[in-house]
Amino acid sequence: MNAANRSACPINLTLEVLGDRWSLLVIRDMMFGGRRRFRELLTRSEEGIASNILADRLKRLMEAGLLTRADDPSHKQKAIYSLTEAAIQLVPVFAQLGGWGRRHRPVSDELSIRAQLLEEGGPKLWDRFMDDLRAEHLGAPAKPGPTVREELQAAYEEVAAKAR
Repeated sequence: MNAANRSACPINLTLEVLGDRWSLLVIRDMMFGGRRRFRELLTRSEEGIASNILADRLKRLMEAGLLTRADDPSHKQKAIYSLTEAAIQLVPVFAQLGGWGRRHRPVSDELSIRAQLLEEGGPKLWDRFMDDLRAEHLGAPAKPGPTVREELQAAYEEVAAKAR
């Protein structure tokens, strides 16, 4: 066991990487929002993360092997972040967290529709979503047709339009 870890328990080790207030939200925004640049993650998150916290979480997530960073070809001083396979495999965890939140927390219809569809779609939908993320972040071949993110976004927009 590494002396920096409290124990070798798998739940503890997972929480040591993902158990803070922001790490899962950064990964969520990359997965569900398609945000891959620092400025997008900073300004388009509903929760309002501070720039120093975001920089720290990006660094920690890279050190933990959940993100990679590459130079942005459109701008020398900017970077593009990508999910690793380990982060992509968190899709079922996000589906379960969203389902639990829908059942036990005071959610809004428009912000919970994605969680509802992921929960109802089950492992088959999760696998499709992970394949989409592998194509986007890891360069795997993309499958034809709309992505799961596009389907979830369309459902969100439909529910949001009805709420107005």
